[in-house]
Order: sequence, then C-alpha cells, then structure tokens
Amino acid sequence: MKILIADDDPQILRALRVTLGARGYDIVTAADGREALDQAMTQHPDLVMLDLGMPHLDGLDVIAGLRGWTQVPILVVSGRSGAADKVDALDAGADDYVTKPFAMEELLARIRALTRRLAPVDEEAPVTRFGDVTIDFAAKTVTKAAATPTGVPETVRLTPTEWRIVEVLVQSAGRLITRETLLTQVWGPTHTRDTGYLRLYLAQLRKKLEPVPSQPRYFVTELGMGYRFVPDADAGR
Repeated sequence: MKILIADDDPQILRALRVTLGARGYDIVTAADGREALDQAMTQHPDLVMLDLGMPHLDGLDVIAGLRGWTQVPILVVSGRSGAADKVDALDAGADDYVTKPFAMEELLARIRALTRRLAPVDEEAPVTRFGDVTIDFAAKTVTKAAATPTGVPETVRLTPTEWRIVEVLVQSAGRLITRETLLTQVWGPTHTRDTGYLRLYLAQLRKKLEPVPSQPRYFVTELGMGYRFVPDADAGR
C-alpha cells in the first residue's frame, strides 16, 4: 500500500517514513502543498496524509485539488484542533482527521480503518431510496433529484467514512444502532468513546442527505442511545 505524506516539518516526515516503512507501507513524501499535488498525480498513492498548514498551497487547497480528479482517501494530520478546522477539512473532502501530537498506534489504527472501509459492500440490497435521494451501494453513487427544469439528478459525494456510516445505518433500517456499535463498526474497538467525532460526521451527512439538516427525518438521533435510519414508510413515527 502506497501512502503519500505531505508535511512541511522534516522531522515528522522522517519519523513517519521510518515508522510506516517498517510496517510495510510504501512511503512517498512532499514538503509543501504544490509538491503534494504533483506527487499524487505521478505516484497514484492509495492514501494521502497531509498537514493543513503548508507553504505554497495549504491543506484545504490540496484537498480541493485532489477531489477534482480522485477519490483517494485523505487523512488530515494537523496541529489545528478546533472544531471549525475539522469541519472545514471534512467539508473540503477529507475522510478523517487526527490532531498533533498523536499516538502512533492511533494513527496506524486510522490508516487500517480507512483501508477496511474501501472494501466492497454486501450487495444484497444495492439500491436504497428515501425522499429525493437514491443510494446505489453497488455502484457507490448517491444522487438527489434536482429541482431544476432539466431534471438532471445532482451527484452527492460521500467520503469513505460517510459511506461506512450510511452502510451501517441503512442496512439496519428501522433498528437502533448504539453509538458504541456504530463507532466500533466504523472506526474500530478502540474508538468507542469518540462520540463527538461521530456527531460531527452525522452532521455532515445530514447536510448532504436530509431535506432539512437541522430537523433530521431519516438519520435520527435517539438521545442518550444512538442513531436510527428511518425509511419513508416509517418517517412519521
């Protein structure tokens, strides 16, 4: 598996190259945002790890540039720990976010989780429709019926993390999925207390899929317990 690491701190680049290389990963590095985009285009990595504060192009610009032509998983590793920074990165197209300083075991777990979520899903029920949204799990596409004269559906992009959350909830339609279960299935057993992170991702999903994100109809919170996907037939309950 090839990982592109973009960071303007040479010590971090050196440490990650040695540590991840020792675990069998093929490492490519970049010291600034412009070089990160160049390396991504020539090296075709399986995963991109990048800092937000880089010269020439900052991390958000790099994410936007990558998302113009590739769906490669993007893991932000940044010293910016504010919720607004995380939201901006996720909105731009990042798939996960780790703050510095980080524990190496956590970083490795995040890499493994992103890799697992790229695997094909069970296609027993490949297409789900609710409201104006159609999700094709086999084709990995989400579309929304467009309120335009042309009637051309709008394509909605989900990150790998958002896909996994949708898969877990939609394929258990109508059933309560506890926060601990959802965190375990999406991030792994070491992240059962990351409820704030889960709330952030659910808010992002609602912005993309709910008619009124502030009043969720389909991806419903069960206070103190977890979340539930409510199909249209049950939406009024």
